[in-house]
Amino acid sequence: KRERDIFGENLFIFFFLFYTLHFHFFSDSREESPHPPPQVMAMVKDKDQHHNNKDKKLLVGVIWNFSAELKLTFMALLVLCTLATLLPFMPSSFSLSTSDFRFCISRFASAVPPLNTTTTVEESSSSSSSSSPTTEEKVDRVLDNGVIKRTFTGYGSAAYNFVSMSAYRGGVNSFAVIGLSSKPLHVYGHPSYRCEWVSSDPTQDPISTTGSKILTDWGYGRIYTTVVVNCTFSSLSAVNPQNSGGNLILHATTGDPSLNLTDSIPVLTESPNSVDFDLYNSTTKKKKKYDYLYCGSSLYGNLSPQRVREWIAYHVRFFGGRSHFVLHDAGGIHEEVLEVLKPWIELGRVTLHDIRDQERFDGYYHNQFMVVNDCLHRYRFMAKWMFFFDVDEFVYVPAKETISSVMESLEGYSQFTIEQMPMSSRICYSGDGPARTYRKWGIEKLAYRDVKKVPRRDRKYAVQPENVFATGVHMSQNLQGRTYHKAESKIRYFHYHGSISQRREPCRYLFNDSKLVFENTPYVLDTTIRDVGLAVKTFELRTIGNRLLRTRQ
Repeated sequence: KRERDIFGENLFIFFFLFYTLHFHFFSDSREESPHPPPQVMAMVKDKDQHHNNKDKKLLVGVIWNFSAELKLTFMALLVLCTLATLLPFMPSSFSLSTSDFRFCISRFASAVPPLNTTTTVEESSSSSSSSSPTTEEKVDRVLDNGVIKRTFTGYGSAAYNFVSMSAYRGGVNSFAVIGLSSKPLHVYGHPSYRCEWVSSDPTQDPISTTGSKILTDWGYGRIYTTVVVNCTFSSLSAVNPQNSGGNLILHATTGDPSLNLTDSIPVLTESPNSVDFDLYNSTTKKKKKYDYLYCGSSLYGNLSPQRVREWIAYHVRFFGGRSHFVLHDAGGIHEEVLEVLKPWIELGRVTLHDIRDQERFDGYYHNQFMVVNDCLHRYRFMAKWMFFFDVDEFVYVPAKETISSVMESLEGYSQFTIEQMPMSSRICYSGDGPARTYRKWGIEKLAYRDVKKVPRRDRKYAVQPENVFATGVHMSQNLQGRTYHKAESKIRYFHYHGSISQRREPCRYLFNDSKLVFENTPYVLDTTIRDVGLAVKTFELRTIGNRLLRTRQ
């Protein structure tokens, strides 16, 4: 009842004001104004009467000229006040919120054809592309010290829809795009990818295909998860067969049912005559540049220069002259470690990638899944075998074998796993005497192996990369061909867990026993790696000289 009374009062007041103003301003202004009484006229001078009549006529004239606009204004005020009065009587289920206005705006924006992307909200996508750095600032470049400086470009907003790291040709009609994407988006949403090839030849029409996404991190992702998008144009015998060049564009769609956004991302540019199609032809296989290529995970933390020195010298000798090592600096290659690597970089045996910019995107262990997949596809057609293990692990084959003979025996498999031999990183063998022990390399004195029985230990692996579409840290689950898991008699790796991140003398305890129990863990003396220590040091001295003799822990 009270609301009805307020409603009636408001309507009465408004209509009274409206008709009063209407009568006052919009009556026929052309009629003569009534003459004042004679008594008043006698009190006012003729000059004042003349000016008052002139001002009044001027005011009436102005109002008369704008009478239509004033009527429209007062009618609008009447409608708004009426709505404000009626709102309390409307049902509670009727409401307007910011989300309703946002939905209306997005529906309107989707009707506008985009210029450079298929993003539903065109304004945000264009602003992001306009604010992005120039192309010159975004390309990979080689620094003066031989390090390849890598770049990472985010597209989208908030947790980016897609963070592009790289894209590579995977065959005559296929490509692989490697990057990151929002982890919740892939867990709770339905994102999809479409690949489009736009030829540099204006007579050729663009072609597109559905991209197949591969999530490689086994559910370990954090804010971001690693995504490998396979773009196979199966309807064509070859993409860019005339070698005229072109661009690969990835259309990444969020799959959000309420606001489905698509970002169009140029991920790869091929210059004219830049593709060697013989590289992908199975009938005219070229000899690989490398027999063995090492793909390292992200290196971070305060790494020990001496441990890195031992690791690289050991494996350069182990894998031989037709091998190469790709390392990824996520903050662990400080100046002292770089001094250890420089001689090998100068010899062309090591390539170092600076990937510190990826720290902006919170993924599992410094985005190591993305890093190893980039390495896989970057060098996929350059190496016969590709190894994946860490810089505190040392691969070994029995004395009667060589790495070449072992790999020959495993050629029928696309992948094989390597069994772990866990070594203590605190207990040292003192058979040479305490004084001489501290002067030896870590691999010479850390000689006690953990023999506690456990259900399983982590393994590392090697693959023939041409048969692999995506990879992981401990093995690949996306490949064609067979995997071999019983190669322990042929090849193993010794794991000195945690030793790489200790900037001090590793020996905490010295023993001279063949068997012992330390902190409820049984150990046995294993001199497998120790026995080759002298040969490794001699190899380093002959290969790069004495440049690293004063390397510190």
